[in-house]
Amino acid sequence: MPIRVTLDRMLLERRMSLTELCDRVGITMANLSILKTGKAKAVRFSTLEALCQELDCQPGDLLSFDEDEDGDGES
Repeated sequence: MPIRVTLDRMLLERRMSLTELCDRVGITMANLSILKTGKAKAVRFSTLEALCQELDCQPGDLLSFDEDEDGDGES
């Protein structure tokens, strides 16, 4: 998928653990792990908003577009 989630980088920059972020935003560890590893197929705006508020960032700080990456497995 050409959309990348850079949550791991943001957590590192903020010196925050995934567990701490889960507690602060009220999202389960499983759901944040899926998002962090790039396995999520979608993200709700309410989730994105909660993450941005807690991490003091913009949505573009958590998401990036990599147009060179082909997400369907075909060339």
